[in-house]
Amino acid sequence: MTAELVRGQNHPLPDTRLEIRVSAGHPMVACATCSDEQGVVRDDWLAHPGAPALPGVEVPTGVTEAPRFKVDLDAVPAAVHQVGLLLALPEGTGGPAHFGATAAPFLAVISRDGVEVASFTITGLDTETALVAFELYRRQGAWKVRAVGQGYAGGLAQLLGDQRVDRARERAAEIQAAVTPRPPRAEPAQLRTRSAADGAYGRSSGTRPNQTPAPDATVADGLAGPGGAQPGPADGQQDATADTPTVPGGPINYAHPRRRSAPPPPPPAAPAPEPGRPSRPVAGDATGWSMEERLYNQIWGMFEDLARTVASYRSAVEFAESRMDQELDQALSDPRNRIGGAGDAARAAARAKCEQLTVQARQALDRDLAQLAAESDVVEPALPPAFARWDNPVWHAYRVPMENPMALRLGDLQLPETPELRIPFLIRLPLERGLWVDSGRAGSEAAIMLDEAQLRKLAVDCAVTHAARLLAVHPPGDFTVHVIDPAGTGATSFAPLVQSGVLAAPPATGAQGVTETLARLTQRVDLVTMAVRGGAADALPPDLDTSEQLLIVNDFPHGFDDRAVTQLRYLADEGPSVGVHLMMVADREDASAYGPVLDPLWRSLLRITPVPDDHLADPWVRHSWTYQPPAVPPGSTILRQVLDQVTAARRSWGR
Repeated sequence: MTAELVRGQNHPLPDTRLEIRVSAGHPMVACATCSDEQGVVRDDWLAHPGAPALPGVEVPTGVTEAPRFKVDLDAVPAAVHQVGLLLALPEGTGGPAHFGATAAPFLAVISRDGVEVASFTITGLDTETALVAFELYRRQGAWKVRAVGQGYAGGLAQLLGDQRVDRARERAAEIQAAVTPRPPRAEPAQLRTRSAADGAYGRSSGTRPNQTPAPDATVADGLAGPGGAQPGPADGQQDATADTPTVPGGPINYAHPRRRSAPPPPPPAAPAPEPGRPSRPVAGDATGWSMEERLYNQIWGMFEDLARTVASYRSAVEFAESRMDQELDQALSDPRNRIGGAGDAARAAARAKCEQLTVQARQALDRDLAQLAAESDVVEPALPPAFARWDNPVWHAYRVPMENPMALRLGDLQLPETPELRIPFLIRLPLERGLWVDSGRAGSEAAIMLDEAQLRKLAVDCAVTHAARLLAVHPPGDFTVHVIDPAGTGATSFAPLVQSGVLAAPPATGAQGVTETLARLTQRVDLVTMAVRGGAADALPPDLDTSEQLLIVNDFPHGFDDRAVTQLRYLADEGPSVGVHLMMVADREDASAYGPVLDPLWRSLLRITPVPDDHLADPWVRHSWTYQPPAVPPGSTILRQVLDQVTAARRSWGR
């Protein structure tokens, strides 16, 4: 399992032969220093592109966007107690002026067998042009890695001086000279071509970059935030550009054909803060082509900020407790301190220091949380219906949209340290995987406290609210909902959908209803798949419903035979690519008789719950996020009002 490190955190190294991979998307210079037990770096203990090899340490020979350090700690001299891995921005290359103007560098420690041992994202950089990324150090006969992330605005000269390197300024100049590019030769006029537009998204000073944690690319019981394919910001809203000419024999244009060739406009400027106070938050302060995209990026920026600040707090508390244990061990290692006043004084001092560090960490956490809470108070009222809670006044002014949204709110996310701060949980549209509303009680403390029948009704109610939101945020006729309720146990919960007339047909009941509905949707997937693969979309039957389809299945596997189960798995696997999506309301234990046959089905669906549950885990900092399902305010008729408007718009659109 990969350890996601934060500043100051260390991790044992299971292997002595390692590769440290760096990624930042811009050119960097990689260097390494070796130091003895007193922290002294000898003249021949500095590796850089002009002299890339030391015993046991090797750095790249030039400037690269993805430098790799190769380390063999068994080959490092016995006098070396610490290896520092350094990164710097090259001078005179036209690249970024400082790390604050670039993407945060990401480092991964890879073992000999290719397993990622630890990773570190160096955030919070500003005017720094050089930094110490990692330290590999000996500890009680073993090697450990420490995430440092210490930056220097004075560049390599200041960094090397702090590393106690002799003639630091001269050595820094030598390194920069070794990577300074030579002037290019003149190119014959007949070979010059117009360069392709790169389509990169810019970053405005003082704003967040586009945030794309891609919560829709999830793994079982977890968010794949920052692992999985990550689409660019608002891929569905980027226009095609074909204005770059192609010259025979010229360079290939690798630009995305649907990506704009210019960066999005900058976000609105925030009001000037009062002296001594933090800047006031503004809704939509992230970059994007539209306010919807700006809000989407801002929300996921808030998610990252909350994850990062809580991870820093937890790391600081862990460090304080570890330091207290070390001080106690050191004080009590002397037998004379184990009894009497000296031992008691040592214990009291260690505990007092731990409490002081913990209080300082909590103060920093509270400060960051207060800023995020202020931002949330501004952002929530500005959200469009697709992003808003059901109690947001925007729903009372709801009008059926004419364009598809870029994302949908599935609920809220929160952490134990911040129960009052909730971040909207957004997934991109169109859906890339189905949803599973878990009506079981296994592994959930909140679910165990509920009666089984009550929990099942809450699960169906939750599915209905999700379906209603999907219908409400799509243009008239662009989204169709089918329901399979074999035993009719969800009739009360499905009543708003039935009575408003938004369903394609009444809920299918009994084994025959299951068979007919699955056969109809399976045939649609087959036809559309063949048409898309064969490039014959015009050959589809004229009466085929080309809108996005959602199938809600309740009480699975009741009423399902082996053929129906196979068809359901087929819809879950192949349906999303051609606009057929699945929403299961089921308890996995009810289908335990099928054994591992259904494991791929459960893994293909995003599990959500009808009660608060901490089952979502992001692989970025490995927090367990508590998911809060969406809820219509008690006694509110907003759901029925919205569905009635959807029905009226469909009738008008049908004429």
